[in-house]
Amino acid sequence: MREQYRSTVLAETDLAPAPMEQFGRWFADAVAGGLHEPNAMVVSTATAQGSPSARTVLLKRFDAAGFVFFTNYNSRKGRELAANPQVSLLFPWHRIARQIIVTGTASRIAREETEAYFRTRPHGSQLGAWASAQSSVIASRTELTARYEELAARYPEGSEVPVPEDWGGFRVTPGTAEFWQGHENRLHDRLRYVSTGTGAGWRVERLCP
Repeated sequence: MREQYRSTVLAETDLAPAPMEQFGRWFADAVAGGLHEPNAMVVSTATAQGSPSARTVLLKRFDAAGFVFFTNYNSRKGRELAANPQVSLLFPWHRIARQIIVTGTASRIAREETEAYFRTRPHGSQLGAWASAQSSVIASRTELTARYEELAARYPEGSEVPVPEDWGGFRVTPGTAEFWQGHENRLHDRLRYVSTGTGAGWRVERLCP
């Protein structure tokens, strides 16, 4: 189970001045390449004691300030980020032999941002945010379905569903961002942006594959 990657070399001179701009370029390539859910990313968190966990979530927005995703704040990742804001994001774009790894810190976005996004969600997804006490133990799927059906009766299609107080967005502010390009003979390109701690300043390092 081995594949030879064949692609063009990624040189330092090819990179944008800042990682979020470079991410935008590669994200556009992933969309144009027809990848299934290119906004799917693995979010890794850890407890205050350092015990890790990981899961796949969908990136909903990115800009110069960072990456935004939404979750139940009482979920495992929500609780861990409250205790330890250090986080890692992984975009595994295997089909185009690319990968992006981001490390940084997560913080809650403003409530008005959460409310604005919640209004754009499908009605069923809005109800689902209420029905699921994410990461908590539940007796059966029947219980989950019953919760959803009760909410669907209370808030029929076309009615306004309130935003749950314990649901919202996190913004991940990057400290490092590594852009990986696969090559044959495992001589991959790995170029990593590292924040210099001086505002928007970044330096770029090349890592051995």
